[in-house]
Amino acid sequence: MTVHFIGAGPGAADLLTLRGRDLLAKCPVCLYAGSIVPVEMLEHCPDDARLVDTAPLTLDLIEQEYIRAHAAGQDVARLHSGDLSVYSAVAEQIRRLDRNNIPWTMTPGVPAFAAAASVLGRELTVPEVAQSVVLTRVSGRASAMPEREKLAAFGATGATLAIHLAIHVLDQIVADLIPFYGADCPVAIVARATWPDQLVLRGTLGDISEQLAKNPIERTALVLVGRALGTHDFRESALYNPDYHRRFRS
Repeated sequence: MTVHFIGAGPGAADLLTLRGRDLLAKCPVCLYAGSIVPVEMLEHCPDDARLVDTAPLTLDLIEQEYIRAHAAGQDVARLHSGDLSVYSAVAEQIRRLDRNNIPWTMTPGVPAFAAAASVLGRELTVPEVAQSVVLTRVSGRASAMPEREKLAAFGATGATLAIHLAIHVLDQIVADLIPFYGADCPVAIVARATWPDQLVLRGTLGDISEQLAKNPIERTALVLVGRALGTHDFRESALYNPDYHRRFRS
């Protein structure tokens, strides 16, 4: 018996990976975050699968579902939104599985920041403008940010910022970042990327709060900040330059 953690992607049901789909099809038990995982993905589960919506469950109750399936010798598909590598709460579940000697695997999914960039039609790294992407968040009820990972510290680098779980403090984000990026720095808010009801707001640090006030968004939104979001006058990469010699091109 194995618990298979599967990244469900940002929302669109067809962004589930083939590996994730195949695991769903063979697992007699599926635990899924019903509040943020599209119900269409459950169509890949066996007709007689036990489906458990974990949205109202505590970690203790989720652990009991794993223990129950382990005792019955039933593989579990555990669907998480986005990708498992960031803000997924997978680490604490794995720790409990190890404690109970229950095997597990991880299957990656399309991360929210990649989906948002695709919706915007932008590359987040542009030559000599921004070559780093910082995935971060702000302190919240679930957990505080480490002291050295405050938004201003990342802002000082000038990198493209992908700020998760922070739409409710947009005014503070603006105040923290204007000293580093300037009021004219491009900003985009992508809410529920790839869902049918996705919403995109584009602006600058100087006017994005006003736009949000006219189009309220409460959750499931990503705030992207950086010059790479708006620049068009940039140096082309040398990768495809005819004078750039590499082993794959004579």
